[in-house]
Amino acid sequence: MDSRTGLPVVGMVGAGQLARMTHQAAIALGQSLRVLAAHPDDGAALVAADVQIGEHTDLAALRTFAKGCDVVTFDHEHVPEAHIRALAAEGVKVFPSADALVFAQDKRRMRERLTAVGAPVPRWQPVATADDLVAFGGRTGWPIVLKAARGGYDGRGVWVVDSPAAAAEVLASGTELIAEALVPLRRELAVQVARSPFGQVAAYPVVETVQRDGINVEVLAPAPLLPEDLAVEAQKLAIDLATALGVVGLLAVELFETPAGLVVNELAMRPHNSGHWTIEGARTSQFEQHLRAVLDYPLGDTALTAPVVVSANVLGGPPGGMSVDERMHHLFAEDPGARVHLYGKQTRPGRKIGHVTVLGDDLESLRARAARAAWWLREGTHS
Repeated sequence: MDSRTGLPVVGMVGAGQLARMTHQAAIALGQSLRVLAAHPDDGAALVAADVQIGEHTDLAALRTFAKGCDVVTFDHEHVPEAHIRALAAEGVKVFPSADALVFAQDKRRMRERLTAVGAPVPRWQPVATADDLVAFGGRTGWPIVLKAARGGYDGRGVWVVDSPAAAAEVLASGTELIAEALVPLRRELAVQVARSPFGQVAAYPVVETVQRDGINVEVLAPAPLLPEDLAVEAQKLAIDLATALGVVGLLAVELFETPAGLVVNELAMRPHNSGHWTIEGARTSQFEQHLRAVLDYPLGDTALTAPVVVSANVLGGPPGGMSVDERMHHLFAEDPGARVHLYGKQTRPGRKIGHVTVLGDDLESLRARAARAAWWLREGTHS
């Protein structure tokens, strides 16, 4: 406990935008959030009072960081499994545990576990050679999706190949790979659930995520025109997976909606881009919910605060032009209801630097507003 407040100290390994927004939620709860930052100018390090500088791969730095924390959690999945186990063996309360987090760190182990529990997944297998790929393609047809077993995000570490020749460079790289059948998807969905050590669970409404060039650019809550029975199925699937995998904290389940039903694409065990809309759009934000869950507080209300919520990611645009501050002036003058969240990142073309959320009751007008706001912050001009 923080002796100044009598309230818990939560340590978050990583100091990106997720830690930054978790810090904002911690303020309202009176909690002290300590962050382990690789650099002093990381997004959360710019705003949090309790910042330690160190690498998530350095066990000594992790041990020092964990001293005095009531619980340690993560804003990314890259802490080595052995380090998490070492901390837990030394009495540090770590959520999610290494036993759970490994299924978000390693896609092969995730697919093995999901297959074992009967979750709907694409046809898949590990591949290491062209012969492996030919055999898999013979069973599933081409093209095939290759994924790096570890690492990869925002389209990185994923390759769609239509022949062994097209996969030759990836196969020769030495990257551990799995191959998956290309799913005939209608759209991509996501559902988040929180689970506490006590076993309480809470599910958020199912959302639609819109991707462009492998990057999530828009989230629609709730997923439009999603039949109620399919929405309930998705929420139940996420709750069942959180329970089966022993997750404590948030679990984001990325789904494909296909003509044959739902298929699990990826898992994340932390706050997630598909849940940024919850800051204004849900009674309890995903960031507060994650804190509640890892501290074993009763979980919060996940209901929407408006009939429709749209969140659009702000990507870095070309250099030059008016400053971001000037762009904010113009945006707020035009749309005072737009809620802007900037992450304290240096702008780089295509990099996620923030998001904009709008609320209302008409989906198409909200999508247009959110897209216009995100474009203005990126380009400094109307779309």
